[in-house]
Amino acid sequence: MDWLWWVGAALLLGLVEIISLDLVLIMLAGGSLAAAGVNAAGGPLWLQIVTFAVVSVILLLTLRPWLLRHLRSRVPLTETNVAAHVGRTALAVDRVSEFGGRVKLVGEVWTARTEPDAPQIPVGTEVRVVRIDGATAVVAPLPAQHPTGS
Repeated sequence: MDWLWWVGAALLLGLVEIISLDLVLIMLAGGSLAAAGVNAAGGPLWLQIVTFAVVSVILLLTLRPWLLRHLRSRVPLTETNVAAHVGRTALAVDRVSEFGGRVKLVGEVWTARTEPDAPQIPVGTEVRVVRIDGATAVVAPLPAQHPTGS
């Protein structure tokens, strides 16, 4: 009946995986089920632990990457949190240099800076967010828009 501990661990890992959706804990659950099988077959504790570790690592290195590729090919990746701000436009509300400044990004004022050796950005200039570095938006000026027509 000790195998029930392994099955219980697998169920718990599976439930937590539902929350995280990272496909790591479910691989550990697979290792737990393999260890439960070794226990049910009468294997010693050290063999159960080794089986858990080996099966978990094999699943993490082989099945997880395949599942992630398959999942990403079927479901578009939607950036969230600060990653969603990369590429967005913002408006400089203070002069922005490599040492600091402020921009209005999606209705909020963010601290900002430019890349080193980039020219300063004056107030009122539209900029593009290059990346987010901690709580600071690294920005670059948008290319100048030339009017078209005659």
